[in-house]
Amino acid sequence: MKTLVVAQQKGGVGKTSSLVHLAFDFLERGLRVAVIDLDTQGNASFTLQEFGSGYLASQLFDQDGNAVRSAFAELPEGPLMRLIESDPVLANMEKRSLTDAAGAFKENIKALADCGFDVVLIDTAPALGVSLAAALYAADCVLSPIELEAYSIQGIKKMLTTIANVRKLNTKLKFLGMVPSKVDARNPRHVRHQDELQAAYPQLMIPAGIGLRSSIADALASGVPVWKIKKTAARKATQEVRALAAYVFEKMEIEQ
Repeated sequence: MKTLVVAQQKGGVGKTSSLVHLAFDFLERGLRVAVIDLDTQGNASFTLQEFGSGYLASQLFDQDGNAVRSAFAELPEGPLMRLIESDPVLANMEKRSLTDAAGAFKENIKALADCGFDVVLIDTAPALGVSLAAALYAADCVLSPIELEAYSIQGIKKMLTTIANVRKLNTKLKFLGMVPSKVDARNPRHVRHQDELQAAYPQLMIPAGIGLRSSIADALASGVPVWKIKKTAARKATQEVRALAAYVFEKMEIEQ
């Protein structure tokens, strides 16, 4: 089983939309997908509510692996998706010891592997807190969507520092790169910022950006992937999202 964290220390950058579409794409590839929503805003939980498991994200910090094994003991065969949804108790995470939180979370990730999932996708809050740090300590890979605006670029600089620090303890953590998100190709500022990022981080920019597409927002609100939206405008968004999913799938080296 492989675990991916989608993280950025700046909100509104397309983090949840990227994660949700990865989940739908991986499901269609025949994978057994667990989605953990650690963001108290609960946007991923809203979009993926039909896949709800009844298990809450805060329980991954409060209960041991046996509770997870019991909750997911009788899953059907074949491809599936299960959501471990956001809940209000996550707001209390900053009162926790990182050592305790990270230890419990890592144990429960191992328990999900025992339950037969192929991949775990983790959405996180747009700030460096205990839950994000715990997720990074347990993960195999991390992906960072980035909006081509000054504040988001400041956020990615902090995120890169965070990842570098986590890798001192979680040496297996692999940074898949930055995904240019909500890109407006007609905006000279976006074009300039993308060129600057490409020059500054040539090895870290993923060659699969996502444009500023209203069809993606329509899809998220409807609880479906963008390729299920019956609009001509959704075709380009579908191509972009599928390209990102194919890139991430390959780089994660997921075994089925």
